[in-house]
Amino acid sequence: MKFFSGLFSALLTLGLGMALMPAQAAPCMIVSLTGTQSGPPAVNGLAGAGTLVRYGDDSNDCNTVRLQFDAGRGTTMRLSQLGVSPGQVTAIFFTHVHSDHADGFADLAQLRWNFNSSGPKLDVVCADDMTSALGFTLSCRNLVAHIGDAYLKSGEIAQRRSEDKSRLPGGPADVLSLKTFMPTNNAQGVWSLGDVKVSAIRSTHITGHASYRVDTPAGSVVIGGDAGNDVVAPPRANSTSAQVERLAQGADIVVHSTMHPAMGPDRDSGMPADVFHRQSLVGDLGAMAKRTGAKHLMLTHMAPPLGALRHGPYKVPGGPFTQADYLKVVLEAGFTGNVVVGTDLASIRLPAK
Repeated sequence: MKFFSGLFSALLTLGLGMALMPAQAAPCMIVSLTGTQSGPPAVNGLAGAGTLVRYGDDSNDCNTVRLQFDAGRGTTMRLSQLGVSPGQVTAIFFTHVHSDHADGFADLAQLRWNFNSSGPKLDVVCADDMTSALGFTLSCRNLVAHIGDAYLKSGEIAQRRSEDKSRLPGGPADVLSLKTFMPTNNAQGVWSLGDVKVSAIRSTHITGHASYRVDTPAGSVVIGGDAGNDVVAPPRANSTSAQVERLAQGADIVVHSTMHPAMGPDRDSGMPADVFHRQSLVGDLGAMAKRTGAKHLMLTHMAPPLGALRHGPYKVPGGPFTQADYLKVVLEAGFTGNVVVGTDLASIRLPAK
């Protein structure tokens, strides 16, 4: 009896101890659209292209790692609405260096320099310098190196340093750590931190364009950028990128720019054929998402933007378009998952709360 009494007491103590141990918080990931404007025009207050991926667990609301993909106009404003300051961004990735994907970078880098010069450098991940068929070079490296030149030349950096000598003398470029890669037809790891792995693949839009995939224990997301098919005009099987489709196999979420078929040059939009054909069409993205097994498709960088009568200089035949107009085309392509017709700050959380 003494033995059984002692055993019961030990088991009771063990059980109480286990009950008092903190439960391990479940991992989670949030994907938020920080800007959904398509191209350089400014429409209805939309921010320029960008996607924020946050990863962590339930104890910190998925905020251990914060990855920004592209940084169009107004990125820091949208990040502020999500409670993320420039100093809290872990790394930034560029799909390409078109201005509508990079206009907000100078603002983000300047604010990080202003308030976080003594903190860790911000990793900037992008394709290495590449020369186009027309002979000019697309250089993310130069974008990073010269991001603060206007502030240096205007005296802004010197004036701010006179107020606080902890601010680095070279301005915003001093708080950035460039990490480049050569995009290829096969996915390659380009960045990692703990359980978060980022891979990239070459995709067609302009020279040096790359698409990304983030894998975490909570789920995975592919950021296609402005990717289109390697065959730049019909006849072709579809308008989407075969490389992005490979990258997206088994991913939970696909985030991708898109073009509504109504903007076709044969539809009286006035849009040049080469501009129209270098984006993935809405229906083709729905079909691609279905083939990859994605659970969620987030449409962003939509041409035309919701509610717009014009897309820059081009008119919107039958417009303005609503979310239903985009959703209808995706559903007709056979995709049965969740569709987000992107507006700024639209988000998906994995797992859902």
